[in-house]
Formats: sequence, structure tokens, C-alpha cells
Amino acid sequence: MDIELSVIIVNYNGVSFFNKCFESLKDNLSGISFEIIVVDNNSTDHSCDFLRTHFPEVNLIASKDNLGFGRGNNLGVENAQGETILLLNNDTIIQDHLLPAIRTLYKDDKTGIVAINMLNANKKYISAIGRFPSPFRLLKISFLNDKRLEFKTGDFGSDLYDVDWVSGAFMLIRKADYEAVNGFDVDYFMYVEDVDLCKKIKNIGKKCVFQANLSYIHFVGFNKSRENLLLNGHEIYASKHFSKSGYIIAKKMISTNKFVKRIKGTI
Repeated sequence: MDIELSVIIVNYNGVSFFNKCFESLKDNLSGISFEIIVVDNNSTDHSCDFLRTHFPEVNLIASKDNLGFGRGNNLGVENAQGETILLLNNDTIIQDHLLPAIRTLYKDDKTGIVAINMLNANKKYISAIGRFPSPFRLLKISFLNDKRLEFKTGDFGSDLYDVDWVSGAFMLIRKADYEAVNGFDVDYFMYVEDVDLCKKIKNIGKKCVFQANLSYIHFVGFNKSRENLLLNGHEIYASKHFSKSGYIIAKKMISTNKFVKRIKGTI
């Protein structure tokens, strides 16, 4: 049977998440021929041994180096057989059957990426989309939030919304489109490469769509290193997508952002 969907999971020390993540995929991909490809970024928690023992059907690519998020996904997609790709974080649990999301992707040739509703461990709404950065928006990361009421409250009056970018925790995309934009930019190690990918998809005339009536749980957390990586990622983004003057402004905004966060002790 031909593979319709390739699920790409980049893993680093995420063995504790595998069982529930894979079970949710099996439950919510029934009727769809799919494969799971795990790219392991040189984990030290016996992730690879666990997969070989308990999930031998998973296509495991064991890297001897930590490739980062984007490079790891690129490697997974290179080995994917499906014409449709689901980029998925390991710390996720799919809550609904994904066939409607696949239908949304193929319903319109202009749709490049489909994302669904993100929930935290308590099944509370978390925003997983945003506006593209501009130089002045980088003064405060919250300025990148979508200002529409639905995306503030999680109370959606429609099933589908056009958005600028979506979180890399769940991205449904045609393999052909992923390859057309050369996948994730490997200059990013972790964070903001998802925003960059969405921008490149927009640059080829396609859009990101958020499907509010489907959801997944994502075990997100906060740490100081994440905040710093996020700001560094936005500086890389600015260097690639802004004019020279825009990049200079963006660097000043990011420097101010970092200064305030250091005073607050958040980085």
C-alpha cells in the first residue's frame, strides 16, 4: 500500500512522550496509510533503544549529532514516502481524526500549511499562530500575537482562518511545497524557523490555514534559554526578510527587548 502521510518527529530525550503520542496517531489516522519517521538528535535517554524495542515499525533515523529542529525535520522529509507531511513535536497528543485537516490542505491549491488548535496539558487553549514580524513588533514578542478576538480567547466562531504563521509543533504540508522552499532554513537551530518557513510559503503564493475545530495537546513549558533562543531566532529572521534599514531597527528593538528581560530576570 502506498504511503499517503509521513509523520516526521524530531526527538531529543523525549522517550517519556512516545507512547501517548504514537497511540494518538494510530487512533486518529485510521483509514489513512501513514508512516512515522523519528529523527533522533543524539538523545541520551535511551530513546533509540526504546523505539527499536517497542515500536519497530517506526522508521528511526539515529543521528550522531544534535541537528537541531529544522535540520532534523529536513532529514526526515528527505526520507519520507508520503506526498503529505505532518511535522509533529514528540510532546503532543492528537485529539481528533486528522482526515478533515488533510482535506482542508488539498481543498485549495493556494493552501500551503494547515495547523490545528493547540491545547496545554490541562486542555486549555494556547495560541499557536501569529503575525509576521516587522522591525518595530520585535520590541515585544507579544506584539506578534494575532489581535483578533478569537485568537485571544480561543472561542472560535468559524472552523477555518487564514493566518500569517503557525507553530512548528503541528504543520501539515505537501511534500512538494516543503521541497519547493527548501524546507526549514538550517541557519536556525531552534525557534522561529517555523515563522520563517511560513514566510517562505507565503512568498510562493500560498497561505497558512488554522483549523479551529480540531485540536492537539502540547506539553509546553517555559525556561530562560528558550526566551533567549527565541530572540536570537528573530534576529536571524530579520536578517533574511527585512531591508538593511529594517534590520538595523530590528536589532535595536531586540536589544531593548533583551535588556528589559534581563532586568526582569526572564533571560
